[in-house]
Amino acid sequence: MARIWLAGDTHGEVDLDKVTEYFDDLILYDEVTKEDYLIILGDVGVCWDGGAGDAFVQECLHNLPCTVLFIDGNHENFDLLEQYPEEEWHGGNVQYIQEDIIHLMRGQVYEIGGRRFFTFGGGNSIDRMMRTTGISWWPEEMPSDIEYSEGLRNLEHVGNHVDYILTHTCPEHVAEQLVPIMYPGEEPLQQYLEEISKSVDFDTWYFGHWHMDEEVEGRYICLWNEIVELEE
Repeated sequence: MARIWLAGDTHGEVDLDKVTEYFDDLILYDEVTKEDYLIILGDVGVCWDGGAGDAFVQECLHNLPCTVLFIDGNHENFDLLEQYPEEEWHGGNVQYIQEDIIHLMRGQVYEIGGRRFFTFGGGNSIDRMMRTTGISWWPEEMPSDIEYSEGLRNLEHVGNHVDYILTHTCPEHVAEQLVPIMYPGEEPLQQYLEEISKSVDFDTWYFGHWHMDEEVEGRYICLWNEIVELEE
């Protein structure tokens, strides 16, 4: 069975070291192959400047011993990302950035390493006023009605049962327990995820976004600096 690791936001070059250092220090590193997977939970920055920065990040991820999968966060260049064609992979739609760097798209269900995952990226930038549209901010950071509907339809197709849910932000009731101040703008997405949390049978929900390593109610896990390997 494939080994699968999960990591929080890497923000291009800024927080990439936690990933590269983890695998440098990994016991039995030589046993990891491209048939194993690291999944990054948004704000990856694989597609950000279209230039040297992207090339450096992609080279670092390509040099990892495993294949890198990622969902999108709110800090992505969606103009660049949408240039990659959609393809089918392990039951859901993806975009290949490189052969071993793959974007897991919103509202998809995948069978990976004998486990079923539902993915839904996106989030709201609380620093929106400090960013420039089309350069450092894109309205596509928040999902569309089409993406919301596709997610529900794909979940219904698998009987509303998955092993893991992977998102960038989290359900509303989880966010309320994590942060003392709720920033406006993300409510539609949090409420959508809240409904999924009530209607879908799942084991564990992993997300990033909030820059903390915390666990809520035993099965909602926010990742930031910690990297988690899923049990077989």
